[in-house]
Formats: sequence, structure tokens, C-alpha cells
Amino acid sequence: MNKLLSHKELKLKLDVLKAQGKKIVFTNGCFDILHVGHVTYLQKAKDLGDVLVIGINSDSSVASIKGPSRPIIPQTERATVISALESADFVILFDEDTPQKLIEYIRPHILVKGGDWAAENIAGKNFAEEVVIIPFVEGASTSKIIERIKAKL
Repeated sequence: MNKLLSHKELKLKLDVLKAQGKKIVFTNGCFDILHVGHVTYLQKAKDLGDVLVIGINSDSSVASIKGPSRPIIPQTERATVISALESADFVILFDEDTPQKLIEYIRPHILVKGGDWAAENIAGKNFAEEVVIIPFVEGASTSKIIERIKAKL
């Protein structure tokens, strides 16, 4: 099954699943260098409902947020790796800095963000029935991994 969908394909599938009473969970991120923090976070997000949709920032979106040296891994490769995870039901790329428009479009039951987000600052929170913040895995950070790699060069 191809998990990476267009916006229209995703909306059609989610509408059917919602009609069947399935609880839709949405989360997003850059997922530039996949690490234990990402995997743990996504597993916990999946446990909150029946279907986990993972939004991935496009290359231009990551560069806008993180700076011109990012992403390290191109969007198609990041999407392929995330799609391979058991916790991922659907994967979608988005070009904006935040997934606000995407969340408004798909209207998940639960919106999940990482522990560095204050609830009032979460984009799209008004378009989900519930917002859940999942704590970080201590020390797991793409930026810290990049720093460690640079220090060894």
C-alpha cells in the first residue's frame, strides 16, 4: 500500500474512515534525520487513535524554518522512511511553514505535537477535537545529531 498520498487522495480516504467511526490522529514534522525520539513520538501518537496521518514539511518548508543548510535528507527520502514505519498509516507532504491549512482541510479528531510546543501556539488547533502534547525523548534531537557529526569531522 502506498502511504504517501496527495491532499485529495488523503481527504477521500479519511472521509471514508471517519464515516466508519475511525479516530483520526494527525501530527507533523520535518523528520530530517530519523532518530529514536521521532520513532517513540510517532508510536505514542498512533496509540491515541485508529489512523495516524503524518505531515512532512517539504524541502522548501524545512529550509524556511531551519535555514538554508537544511534539510539534510530530501523530502522524497524522508517520506519513504516515515512511510516504512509501522505506526504510519498515511503520509503527506506540505509546503507551508505550518500545517494549518492541511489540518483545516482534513480535520483530524486528535492533533499531536511534541513537548516543545505550548498548546496556545499550535497551528491548526481549532480544527481538531483534541490536542495532545507528547513529551520529548531526552537528548534525541536532529540538531544535536548534526552537531555531533560536525564535531567529529
